[in-house]
Amino acid sequence: MRALITGGAGFIGSHLLDRLVADGHTVTVIDDLSSGDRTRIPDQVTLHTVDVVDTAAVTAIIEQARPEVIYHLAAQISVRYSVTDPHRDALVNINGTLNVVAAATAVGARVIMASTGGAMYGDGVQMPTPETVLPQTQAPYGISKYCAEQYLTLHNRLYGGRHIALRLGNVFGPRQDPHGEAGVVAIFCGLAAAGKAPTVFGDGKQTRDYLYIADIVDAFVAAGSYTGTTAVFNIGSGTGTSVLELLDAVNAAAGTDLTPEFAPAREGEWLHGALDSTVAASELGWRATISIPDGIGRTYTELTK
Repeated sequence: MRALITGGAGFIGSHLLDRLVADGHTVTVIDDLSSGDRTRIPDQVTLHTVDVVDTAAVTAIIEQARPEVIYHLAAQISVRYSVTDPHRDALVNINGTLNVVAAATAVGARVIMASTGGAMYGDGVQMPTPETVLPQTQAPYGISKYCAEQYLTLHNRLYGGRHIALRLGNVFGPRQDPHGEAGVVAIFCGLAAAGKAPTVFGDGKQTRDYLYIADIVDAFVAAGSYTGTTAVFNIGSGTGTSVLELLDAVNAAAGTDLTPEFAPAREGEWLHGALDSTVAASELGWRATISIPDGIGRTYTELTK
């Protein structure tokens, strides 16, 4: 299979790239390297250092590579950044997706897009939350991802496409940046390795549906070979884990006893989330298989090698 990954040098994208290459597929990568790492791209993979908002460049690359499946992971992923600069968030997540979907339609490729489950639904909804719940996101990031999904499914209706959006839970694992704000597991593991106390925003009881990276890669691979008509899937464990419970798991993995320092809750964040992935189980044959303690143990071991 000919595949293309946008954001293929990033955290999730590079793990997916490794899997596709190992499975014998021909892969092309688009990544502007603003957060990705060039060393994650194998020699046999062509890397185009391009921003997905560059319409002409994205169109030309996809026309040349003629992929059968495009895994669209390039995105602005920070909730906090989306609050401070919603214009850039919309430019990347909406316009960038439009560029990819339009070019994919022209060459007959399918798009498998990384959307968000955690930031999609908001508070006060059924939990675990199924795809039928109307999104009530509390940050521009969730709005931009929902809008991108709508363009994706519009192309399905207008042009007979079979594009898919995967609403991902909170992904963690090796290669996630321990110095940023997006990946709390990576941040906690990095601090534990350094023996430094973590900062917890709010009371630490807010919950998210955390998933280890290998489970996420399995979901993308399953979606890439899916032949049905469902276009939006939740990808989660169905269970919410609190920030303080995560810290307990990191302490257990690292053999530490770090006590957090508390700070005010951050704007745009929601309190609780867990995703109902019944549809993914029945249609894609996908279920989360790696527990939080196991995944955190693997993450910490890899970080401290």
